[in-house]
Amino acid sequence: MTRTSGRRPIVGIPCDVKMLGPHPFHAVGEKYIAAVDGCAECQPILLPVPREPFDEARDHLTELFDLCDGIFLPGSHSNVHPDEYDGTAPREGVLIDRQRDALTLKLIRACVDRAVPLFAVCRGFQELNVAYGGTLHQHIHEVPSDPGYEPRFDHRENKDDPLDVQYGPAHAVMLEEDGIFENLLGTRTIEVNSLHGQGIARLADGLIAQGRAADGTIEAVEVRGAKGFALGVQWHPEWKYWENPVSQKLFRAFGDAVRDAAAANADKERVVSHGNGQREGRQGRERGRPDQVA
Repeated sequence: MTRTSGRRPIVGIPCDVKMLGPHPFHAVGEKYIAAVDGCAECQPILLPVPREPFDEARDHLTELFDLCDGIFLPGSHSNVHPDEYDGTAPREGVLIDRQRDALTLKLIRACVDRAVPLFAVCRGFQELNVAYGGTLHQHIHEVPSDPGYEPRFDHRENKDDPLDVQYGPAHAVMLEEDGIFENLLGTRTIEVNSLHGQGIARLADGLIAQGRAADGTIEAVEVRGAKGFALGVQWHPEWKYWENPVSQKLFRAFGDAVRDAAAANADKERVVSHGNGQREGRQGRERGRPDQVA
């Protein structure tokens, strides 16, 4: 794909597979699309997830990167299947989405390897940890906190509350001193919403914890050694981002990284295109030189 000048950079958002009646649909919550569009100021596109395992004869991820300048991993009601991190079988009634797992767990590491900007929230945050070899608490409110932290509290929302209450400020997150989040947000402590039943158990070696709740729950991470934007948060910054300065800073930083990546991609394509043109021109001139005779 040739990236045309003047267009907005494209952010791919992997879909969930949801049953609507008897049929499966590929879907992404509107709030995630709105934040990428309105705050990151990028063009969101929805990425269907595969029905079958990747065909080894095709480079599926390169096809996606030919289209996308950045990737945003949204939250979901479904959980990463515990088989992906050698966890115990999920309880009855827990939603899983193996099709999304099949795409995102490969996509995450490929993004970082290629310096494609990556921003992950909620389920995406948990996928990020699993993709790099970490594990999850499937029911984090049932697990004692680590020594030195306050007792574990319930990070789940009350589903009977109005949405504005469910997504309202729930607890503080302390950010690492002079870490990437503190430098980006300009503060050590932020207030976040909390709507998750799962959480990081063992942090992946490839990630660095950049923020924790008072009970020790990891709430923000960066990918260790990443050459590009590669951050994840456990909360939902997309919710009414226009009212939340922290959310705005996060999505705008992501959008800036995607714009930089899109410009670099366009420059590379111009160089390749110009080089091919020169070679074709030289070949054409050599075929038609006036001093050549039959």
